[in-house]
Amino acid sequence: MRELRTAGAYLFVPRTLHDARGYAASPYREAAFRAATGGPLFPVRQADHRRSLRGTVRGVRFTRVPPGAAAYVHCSLGRALYMVVDVRVGSPTFGAWESLVLDAAYPSGVYVPAGVGHACVALEDTVLTSLLSAECAAGDEGTVSVLDPDLGLPVPEGAGLVVPDRDRGAMTLAEARRRGLLPGYDDALAVERSLREAAARAAAGPAPDDTRG
Repeated sequence: MRELRTAGAYLFVPRTLHDARGYAASPYREAAFRAATGGPLFPVRQADHRRSLRGTVRGVRFTRVPPGAAAYVHCSLGRALYMVVDVRVGSPTFGAWESLVLDAAYPSGVYVPAGVGHACVALEDTVLTSLLSAECAAGDEGTVSVLDPDLGLPVPEGAGLVVPDRDRGAMTLAEARRRGLLPGYDDALAVERSLREAAARAAAGPAPDDTRG
Protein backbone atom coordinates (compact mmCIF):
# COMPACT_ATOMS: atom_id res chain seq x y z
CA MET A 1 0.00 0.00 0.00
CA ARG A 2 1.11 3.57 -0.58
CA GLU A 3 -0.37 7.05 -0.54
CA LEU A 4 -0.73 8.66 -3.96
CA ARG A 5 0.33 12.19 -4.87
CA THR A 6 -3.21 13.29 -4.06
CA ALA A 7 -3.35 13.57 -0.26
CA GLY A 8 -5.58 10.92 1.30
CA ALA A 9 -5.76 8.67 -1.79
CA TYR A 10 -4.18 5.22 -1.54
CA LEU A 11 -3.21 2.30 -3.76
CA PHE A 12 -3.46 -1.24 -2.37
CA VAL A 13 -1.68 -4.01 -4.28
CA PRO A 14 -2.69 -7.52 -3.14
CA ARG A 15 -0.83 -10.75 -3.60
CA THR A 16 -2.31 -12.50 -6.64
CA LEU A 17 -2.27 -16.30 -6.70
CA HIS A 18 -2.16 -17.86 -10.19
CA ASP A 19 -2.52 -21.53 -11.05
CA ALA A 20 -3.91 -23.72 -13.85
CA ARG A 21 -7.50 -22.82 -12.88
CA GLY A 22 -6.98 -19.06 -13.07
CA TYR A 23 -6.15 -16.64 -10.27
CA ALA A 24 -7.41 -15.25 -6.97
CA ALA A 25 -6.76 -11.97 -5.20
CA SER A 26 -8.30 -9.70 -2.57
CA PRO A 27 -8.44 -6.07 -3.79
CA TYR A 28 -9.66 -5.02 -0.33
CA ARG A 29 -8.40 -6.20 3.05
CA GLU A 30 -9.50 -4.35 6.15
CA ALA A 31 -6.18 -4.73 7.98
CA ALA A 32 -4.28 -2.99 5.17
CA PHE A 33 -6.92 -0.26 4.90
CA ARG A 34 -6.82 0.36 8.65
CA ALA A 35 -3.04 0.58 8.59
CA ALA A 36 -3.19 3.25 5.88
CA THR A 37 -6.17 5.32 6.99
CA GLY A 38 -6.62 4.57 10.69
CA GLY A 39 -10.01 2.89 10.35
CA PRO A 40 -12.13 0.44 8.34
CA LEU A 41 -13.75 1.18 5.01
CA PHE A 42 -16.89 3.31 5.07
CA PRO A 43 -20.34 1.64 5.17
CA VAL A 44 -21.10 0.90 1.50
CA ARG A 45 -24.22 2.69 0.23
CA GLN A 46 -23.87 1.98 -3.50
CA ALA A 47 -21.87 -0.29 -5.82
CA ASP A 48 -21.21 0.66 -9.46
CA HIS A 49 -20.15 -1.70 -12.24
CA ARG A 50 -19.16 0.39 -15.27
CA ARG A 51 -18.16 -1.19 -18.59
CA SER A 52 -16.14 0.80 -21.12
CA LEU A 53 -15.22 -0.28 -24.61
CA ARG A 54 -11.57 -0.03 -25.62
CA GLY A 55 -10.55 3.58 -26.21
CA THR A 56 -13.32 5.10 -24.07
CA VAL A 57 -12.24 8.11 -21.99
CA ARG A 58 -14.17 9.18 -18.88
CA GLY A 59 -13.57 12.09 -16.50
CA VAL A 60 -12.35 14.00 -14.72
CA ARG A 61 -15.41 13.34 -12.53
CA PHE A 62 -15.92 14.26 -8.89
CA THR A 63 -18.79 14.35 -6.39
CA ARG A 64 -19.69 17.80 -5.14
CA VAL A 65 -19.25 18.49 -1.42
CA PRO A 66 -21.79 18.45 0.06
CA PRO A 67 -22.95 15.71 -0.17
CA GLY A 68 -19.56 14.19 -1.02
CA ALA A 69 -18.75 10.54 -1.61
CA ALA A 70 -15.63 8.44 -1.23
CA ALA A 71 -14.97 5.45 -3.48
CA TYR A 72 -13.01 2.21 -3.41
CA VAL A 73 -12.27 1.11 -6.98
CA HIS A 74 -10.79 -1.94 -8.68
CA CYS A 75 -10.68 -3.29 -12.22
CA SER A 76 -12.75 -6.48 -12.55
CA LEU A 77 -12.31 -6.94 -16.32
CA GLY A 78 -9.65 -5.78 -18.78
CA ARG A 79 -7.14 -2.98 -18.24
CA ALA A 80 -7.56 0.75 -17.68
CA LEU A 81 -5.37 3.80 -17.24
CA TYR A 82 -6.86 5.27 -14.06
CA MET A 83 -6.07 8.82 -12.95
CA VAL A 84 -6.68 10.32 -9.50
CA VAL A 85 -6.78 14.14 -9.51
CA ASP A 86 -6.94 16.50 -6.52
CA VAL A 87 -9.63 19.10 -7.30
CA ARG A 88 -10.18 20.16 -3.65
CA VAL A 89 -9.60 23.90 -3.33
CA GLY A 90 -7.25 24.54 -0.41
CA SER A 91 -5.70 21.07 -0.46
CA PRO A 92 -1.91 20.96 -0.08
CA THR A 93 -1.86 18.80 -3.22
CA PHE A 94 -4.45 20.76 -5.26
CA GLY A 95 -3.96 20.02 -8.96
CA ALA A 96 -1.71 17.03 -8.29
CA TRP A 97 -2.54 13.77 -10.03
CA GLU A 98 -1.25 10.24 -10.39
CA SER A 99 -1.92 7.70 -13.12
CA LEU A 100 -2.12 3.95 -12.53
CA VAL A 101 -2.68 0.97 -14.79
CA LEU A 102 -5.44 -1.12 -13.22
CA ASP A 103 -5.46 -4.68 -14.50
CA ALA A 104 -8.09 -7.32 -13.72
CA ALA A 105 -5.37 -9.99 -13.72
CA TYR A 106 -3.66 -8.16 -10.83
CA PRO A 107 -6.64 -6.39 -9.21
CA SER A 108 -5.27 -3.54 -7.09
CA GLY A 109 -7.66 -1.38 -5.10
CA VAL A 110 -7.68 2.43 -5.12
CA TYR A 111 -9.20 4.57 -2.38
CA VAL A 112 -10.48 7.92 -3.71
CA PRO A 113 -11.41 10.34 -0.88
CA ALA A 114 -14.47 12.56 -0.94
CA GLY A 115 -14.03 15.55 -3.24
CA VAL A 116 -11.19 14.01 -5.27
CA GLY A 117 -11.60 13.57 -9.02
CA HIS A 118 -10.95 10.51 -11.14
CA ALA A 119 -10.63 9.73 -14.83
CA CYS A 120 -9.95 6.62 -16.86
CA VAL A 121 -9.00 5.44 -20.33
CA ALA A 122 -10.03 1.89 -21.27
CA LEU A 123 -6.91 0.23 -22.67
CA GLU A 124 -9.11 -2.72 -23.68
CA ASP A 125 -12.74 -3.59 -23.01
CA THR A 126 -12.86 -2.86 -19.29
CA VAL A 127 -15.11 -3.01 -16.23
CA LEU A 128 -14.37 -0.85 -13.20
CA THR A 129 -16.17 -1.79 -10.00
CA SER A 130 -16.63 0.94 -7.37
CA LEU A 131 -17.90 0.80 -3.80
CA LEU A 132 -19.32 4.19 -2.78
CA SER A 133 -19.98 5.79 0.59
CA ALA A 134 -23.21 7.44 -0.61
CA GLU A 135 -26.02 6.91 -3.08
CA CYS A 136 -25.14 9.41 -5.79
CA ALA A 137 -27.56 11.40 -7.92
CA ALA A 138 -26.63 12.74 -11.35
CA GLY A 139 -26.85 16.31 -10.07
CA ASP A 140 -24.17 15.61 -7.46
CA GLU A 141 -21.46 14.92 -10.04
CA GLY A 142 -19.12 17.59 -11.40
CA THR A 143 -16.70 17.37 -14.30
CA VAL A 144 -13.36 18.96 -15.16
CA SER A 145 -11.84 18.51 -18.60
CA VAL A 146 -9.67 15.41 -18.90
CA LEU A 147 -7.97 17.26 -21.78
CA ASP A 148 -7.11 20.36 -19.69
CA PRO A 149 -3.60 21.27 -20.99
CA ASP A 150 -2.61 22.76 -17.63
CA LEU A 151 -3.35 19.48 -15.87
CA GLY A 152 -1.46 17.54 -18.52
CA LEU A 153 -3.06 14.17 -17.84
CA PRO A 154 -1.47 11.30 -19.81
CA VAL A 155 -4.45 10.66 -22.09
CA PRO A 156 -3.10 8.74 -25.11
CA GLU A 157 -3.34 10.44 -28.47
CA GLY A 158 -5.07 8.65 -31.30
CA ALA A 159 -8.11 8.57 -33.53
CA GLY A 160 -9.47 5.51 -31.72
CA LEU A 161 -10.30 7.38 -28.51
CA VAL A 162 -13.95 7.98 -27.63
CA VAL A 163 -14.49 11.05 -25.41
CA PRO A 164 -18.14 11.66 -24.41
CA ASP A 165 -19.49 15.12 -25.18
CA ARG A 166 -19.90 15.98 -21.48
CA ASP A 167 -16.18 15.33 -20.94
CA ARG A 168 -14.93 16.88 -24.17
CA GLY A 169 -16.84 20.09 -23.43
CA ALA A 170 -16.00 20.29 -19.72
CA MET A 171 -14.27 23.39 -18.38
CA THR A 172 -10.67 23.51 -17.21
CA LEU A 173 -9.69 23.14 -13.58
CA ALA A 174 -8.81 26.85 -13.40
CA GLU A 175 -12.18 27.89 -14.81
CA ALA A 176 -14.10 25.57 -12.49
CA ARG A 177 -12.17 27.06 -9.56
CA ARG A 178 -12.90 30.61 -10.72
CA ARG A 179 -16.63 29.82 -10.86
CA GLY A 180 -16.64 28.25 -7.39
CA LEU A 181 -17.65 24.80 -8.69
CA LEU A 182 -14.94 22.72 -7.02
CA PRO A 183 -15.09 21.03 -3.61
CA GLY A 184 -13.45 22.77 -0.67
CA TYR A 185 -10.68 20.89 1.11
CA ASP A 186 -12.05 21.52 4.62
CA ASP A 187 -15.55 20.43 3.58
CA ALA A 188 -14.12 17.28 1.99
CA LEU A 189 -12.18 16.46 5.17
CA ALA A 190 -15.37 16.89 7.19
CA VAL A 191 -17.04 14.28 5.00
CA GLU A 192 -14.08 11.95 5.49
CA ARG A 193 -14.31 12.37 9.28
CA SER A 194 -18.01 11.55 9.22
CA LEU A 195 -17.27 8.40 7.20
CA ARG A 196 -14.65 7.29 9.74
CA GLU A 197 -17.15 7.83 12.55
CA ALA A 198 -19.85 5.87 10.69
CA ALA A 199 -17.39 3.04 10.00
CA ALA A 200 -16.38 2.92 13.67
CA ARG A 201 -20.02 2.75 14.77
CA ALA A 202 -20.74 -0.03 12.29
CA ALA A 203 -17.68 -1.97 13.46
CA ALA A 204 -18.74 -1.62 17.11
CA GLY A 205 -22.14 -3.17 16.38
CA PRO A 206 -25.50 -2.26 17.93
CA ALA A 207 -25.61 -0.55 21.29
CA PRO A 208 -26.58 -2.75 24.29
CA ASP A 209 -30.30 -2.93 24.97
CA ASP A 210 -30.75 -1.25 28.36
CA THR A 211 -34.49 -1.91 28.46
CA ARG A 212 -34.12 -5.56 29.41
CA GLY A 213 -34.56 -6.43 33.10
